[in-house]
Amino acid sequence: MERRDFLAAGLTAGAATILGAGQSQAAHHETAHKPFRMKYAPHFNMFKHSAGDELVDQVKFMHDQGFRALEDNQMRKRSVEDQNRVARELERLGMTMGTFVATAPMKTVTIAGNDPDMREEFLKAIRNAVEVAKRVNATCATVVPGRYDERLEWGYQTANVIDNLKRAVEICEPSGMVMVLEPLNWLKNHPGLFLHKIPQAYQICKAVGSPSCKISFDMYHQQITEGNIIPNIDMAWSEVAYFQAGDNPGRKEPTTGEMNYKNIFKHIHSKGYTGVIGMEHLNSRPGAEGEQAVIDAYRYCDSF
Repeated sequence: MERRDFLAAGLTAGAATILGAGQSQAAHHETAHKPFRMKYAPHFNMFKHSAGDELVDQVKFMHDQGFRALEDNQMRKRSVEDQNRVARELERLGMTMGTFVATAPMKTVTIAGNDPDMREEFLKAIRNAVEVAKRVNATCATVVPGRYDERLEWGYQTANVIDNLKRAVEICEPSGMVMVLEPLNWLKNHPGLFLHKIPQAYQICKAVGSPSCKISFDMYHQQITEGNIIPNIDMAWSEVAYFQAGDNPGRKEPTTGEMNYKNIFKHIHSKGYTGVIGMEHLNSRPGAEGEQAVIDAYRYCDSF
């Protein structure tokens, strides 16, 4: 081969290498920003180092990364103006609003007890949640039934909770809003709350017997309380309307603990679930680097 032919061949190979690298980077970029298979829902401020403090900018960033849902526990406490702004952006981007907290008393006995004032306060919170849900196009609102009453037998408390929830569904059903009951673990985060296990929530939802009273299956809490995540998903399936993720220990993003979220998400998807999976956890690392680690973790777990 003459020298000029050798140089031409080398330049051609080099160009092909550069082109190949560019195509590879483009493919990676496309994969990194394509919609996730499932509707994972970040919270506000989960990506604030990358997106800034403005709520609408954070929603745009979530969409750019492939997320198609938002979860915001604090939505009911935001101004009507902010609720409307976020709702408009979600609608524009074709994103789903996940759950927000309707009522979650952590230190007081509420609907498990016999206090009629507590019942009225609870029903007032549900009425308010219905209005917020209409404003932000949400279908779910989280309900925590407060603490258990140490002076009242457990069976009576269960009956009280069921009775109060039956009153609440009369408020929810006309609007289509679903109260999702969230059992919270006693061992690590929330000792003394009435509702702490999935079978308990299942029993209550069955007794209430309404499409507006279902379960929020927070897999972090249930890994601590009872484990056996996939079999419990199957057993409670008819009453589950919502899922939340977080690894254990630490309540950080999937892949940071003991839970095999890739298999769990695959199982939920295989059962035909098309709803939202709330990302109710912290970031394991600080700053924009930690935010990218969260995105990468969900990319990995979504690749089933």
